[in-house]
Amino acid sequence: MTKGKVYFVGAGPGDEGLITVKGQKAIEKADVILYDRLLNPKLLEAAAFDCELIYCGKTPYATGISQGEINELLVSKALEGHRVVRLKGGDPAVFGRVGEEAESLKDEGIPFEVIPGVTSSIAASMYAGVPVTHRDYGRSFAMVTGHDQTKKDIDWNGLVSIDTVAFYMGVANLPSIRENLINHGKPGNTPALVIQWGTYGRQESVEGTLDDIVERVSGRSLGNPAITLVGDIISLRGKLQWFERKPLYGQRFLVARTGTAKSALAEALYELGGEVIEFPKWNAAKVKIEESQLLAFLSYDRILFTSPESVHGFLDSLTEQAIDFRRISSKLYVLSRKSKKALQQRGLTAELKSGMPDTGTLLVVGDRNRDLRDPAHGDGDYIQSIAKFVDERFLEIFPRMLDGKAVGTVLFSNRHSVDMLMQYGNKADVDVEALLKQASIGVIGESTGNRLQDYGFTSDMMPKEPSVEQLVDLIVNRNVC
Repeated sequence: MTKGKVYFVGAGPGDEGLITVKGQKAIEKADVILYDRLLNPKLLEAAAFDCELIYCGKTPYATGISQGEINELLVSKALEGHRVVRLKGGDPAVFGRVGEEAESLKDEGIPFEVIPGVTSSIAASMYAGVPVTHRDYGRSFAMVTGHDQTKKDIDWNGLVSIDTVAFYMGVANLPSIRENLINHGKPGNTPALVIQWGTYGRQESVEGTLDDIVERVSGRSLGNPAITLVGDIISLRGKLQWFERKPLYGQRFLVARTGTAKSALAEALYELGGEVIEFPKWNAAKVKIEESQLLAFLSYDRILFTSPESVHGFLDSLTEQAIDFRRISSKLYVLSRKSKKALQQRGLTAELKSGMPDTGTLLVVGDRNRDLRDPAHGDGDYIQSIAKFVDERFLEIFPRMLDGKAVGTVLFSNRHSVDMLMQYGNKADVDVEALLKQASIGVIGESTGNRLQDYGFTSDMMPKEPSVEQLVDLIVNRNVC
């Protein structure tokens, strides 16, 4: 069997937008992905459905899978002929042990490639409003591991002469770091900044000086993952803050998903600085429709599409059978604006179901099995144009996505999203009811709110008109007097 290849990919520090183009492509083409705790699990959504996802996370107080076991997995999966991605938070070459792991591959003659990523100290610092270099404040920059007390193997005399120093994972050893820096000549009034979960919406920053930073951090109960920055350049933070001034900074959202397409709601919250978890993760597969069936479907007076996926599945089948879209004489209807947009992208127009007359033959085109169709869609004939299903690999990942800061707001975009979060959240061993009890709840419209009530919950936010834009406005303005 031909040997595979291993790609060491830097996932960046947390914000999923900071993955490199080359790193993204490696994820998309991987057969196997070994991923760490500190990367954003949302990056894994780009992996192929048949890609094997292997969690290799370690916490500061639990070893988890050993480094030796990780090395053995990389070797064994590559020897099986797989294209393997070792996905690491930040940059794989900055305290990422890429050297050790690559050596184990070299010993076995396995080819590998290293794809750098945005390293955490530089990104987290800038997201907190601090560039690590500046011609007036900092012309030198150093990165230091803060895991150990490092009293012997760090050149503290050399460090105090560096303008800006970033310590990785040094919160537990912050007293020792402070002591060594001051004892070796760094003034106690030197600015210091600790950034926890940098570049995530849950990012938290504590600013002080070497004299008082330990007490300030302790008072806020910050822990790892964190970057500790030391240097006069921190004084620029007041002028250069941008991320922490976004309107939804510090807020964590859970958006219940019902489709494979990108959520416009999640995207809007993310752009406004919120941290957004989407669940469950969906995939779709083609459903074979014969030419004779498709031609018969075009004779209906009305065609109702239940989702964007059903639109694309139906139209893709027409394309595969070389049937001209212009042969569609039916009046087209959709359940959502997202489905309407999907048709517009294919050159067709549709109206919302609310405007659909009761007369004329009706074909309902959906993405579920016939026995799961929603009676509210109408009494017409039914065809499944695509098979949409939940990606159960993410059931294991979902609880880890919820770690850390509690979810403050849960959002539902339609009735089906309520059912899906309840069903698959519990299947992932997450207490969804407890989560909803402690969070604010937003729904897109009355029908969604009624479905939520069936489970014993009431919404806190519902726009006057069922639109993403209005729901986002409610969220942004809810704390504005």
